[in-house]
Amino acid sequence: MKQKRLGDMLIDAGVISQDQLSAALRKQKETHERLGTILIQDGVITEHQLIDTLREQLGIDFIDLTKTEIDPAMSKFIPKSLAKSAQIVPVRVVKDTLFLAMADPLNFMAVEQAKDTSKKRILPMIATSEAVDHAINVLYENVSAAEAMQQMREEAGLTTQVETPEEETPTGDEGPTIRLVNSIFERAYVENCSDIHFEPTEGDMNIRMRIDGELHKIMTIPRDLQDSVISRLKVMARLDIVEKRIPQDGRIETKLKNRDIDMRVNTLPTIYGEKVCIRLLGKDPKILTREGIGMIFPEDNAKVDRLLANTSGVIMIVGPTGSGKSSTMFTLIRELLSESKNLVTLEDPVEYNIPGAIQVQINEKVGLTFAEGLRAILRQDPDIICVGEIRDGETASIAMRAAITGHLVITTIHTEDAVSAIDRLKDMGVAPYLISAGLRGIISQRLLRRVCPKCTEVYQPDPKMIALSGIRQTPGRIYHHGKGCDACFHTGYRGRIGAFEVLLMNDELRKGITDGVDKQTFRKLAQKTSQYKTMLENADELVDQGITTVEEICRTIMVTD
Repeated sequence: MKQKRLGDMLIDAGVISQDQLSAALRKQKETHERLGTILIQDGVITEHQLIDTLREQLGIDFIDLTKTEIDPAMSKFIPKSLAKSAQIVPVRVVKDTLFLAMADPLNFMAVEQAKDTSKKRILPMIATSEAVDHAINVLYENVSAAEAMQQMREEAGLTTQVETPEEETPTGDEGPTIRLVNSIFERAYVENCSDIHFEPTEGDMNIRMRIDGELHKIMTIPRDLQDSVISRLKVMARLDIVEKRIPQDGRIETKLKNRDIDMRVNTLPTIYGEKVCIRLLGKDPKILTREGIGMIFPEDNAKVDRLLANTSGVIMIVGPTGSGKSSTMFTLIRELLSESKNLVTLEDPVEYNIPGAIQVQINEKVGLTFAEGLRAILRQDPDIICVGEIRDGETASIAMRAAITGHLVITTIHTEDAVSAIDRLKDMGVAPYLISAGLRGIISQRLLRRVCPKCTEVYQPDPKMIALSGIRQTPGRIYHHGKGCDACFHTGYRGRIGAFEVLLMNDELRKGITDGVDKQTFRKLAQKTSQYKTMLENADELVDQGITTVEEICRTIMVTD
């Protein structure tokens, strides 16, 4: 491969000017980053422009790693340390040639190192940097998992010894079951997974991960190794490994990729053994911010500011399971924390550890229910009380009475939307006068998948989908979706964002609650007197900005009368 400078290639291809190259080279002297990285970060070129130029100038092929199955045996040709440091991943071997996917095919030193290590002729192929990073993680974690399972079976006398790549040989006292579980956790982190499901079946155990709200099968564990894996998880979560007849709840605190992660663990007896579901809770402070939870519109933030300015009353956060209620509640808690306030939470289970807050774990086995815990907290001179979830009329009534006696209460409840929360409280038996006196506002939300920013394009949705979604049908309106790329692994989506509706109480709405008006009348009254915008209107604006799609609205938001 003839050595040629990247800057000259880009100029020859007409992608950048000499002035742009000179500016990037000056910056490179200060940062010591690769030229292509600088040009992409500064918005001078896109990664696809860089790839197209390199393909044409160097005559090498592009490989879509998201559509390529890589044999775990490839790991023996390139050690993990070299793959990570050079951003290269072995793809396949044909006779004496190793096909090598590279984020930077001009990294000739990496090519030489790969040649020396593999003892093969190297044929570079170009791939996006994100796809290479992902392929490296998946390849070597799959290898680690496969080797751990092999060793577990060997130790049980179920198979014979197999060759292990030298770099991956276990060190220290770490056993194969530990390495297998750790590799699954690391894969979950790489995939930005929210839940891991260990699901026993008649033949084996499936591992599925929820990524951007949808479950994906990741791997299969043989049935003869199932008990060892489940026992390891229960030990980590401090659960009774002998008890398999009843559900158990536990917690794991660990570190993945130098980041602290909390895991909420639940076991469930099934006909084929115990199923384990693990919820991953990151401790990244950037997540628990309004921007982090997706509250991006100024009008929503202004309404929340008004809610948090209250020193008493109830603020309710509502939505179905998995809609992000807990993240929103803890975001508000972080904003309210101060040395001058006594803030106490009542949770089941405690999800995020919040420094500065007094957090109480519900334990119904010993009689510490939400209602009993709330009564006890009221004797602890609280300023702010956070109730993880209102599940019964007794807890709801106590919360409302606490609110009207001078306490600020933040809580969650499972309902369809903000207006439905009031009917839910009435169904629980809370007196309308308590609701109207205590309630300050309701935040309702859903999580929508974001359009992948790297492959977004204009498209025309099916007219039936537009009608079904309930959004505005404006002639000439522009819609966006993701066509699928390496960055989003051809789903068209990457990450999620919240769609919110914030209802602020006023005298007219309080009178409507006391008078018992129906839901439709109450909603119209809120729109007329309280600047209330429905969640669908909020999602409609997200479509306008190209952040989400019509299909996501149909999938996630239920249109109500």
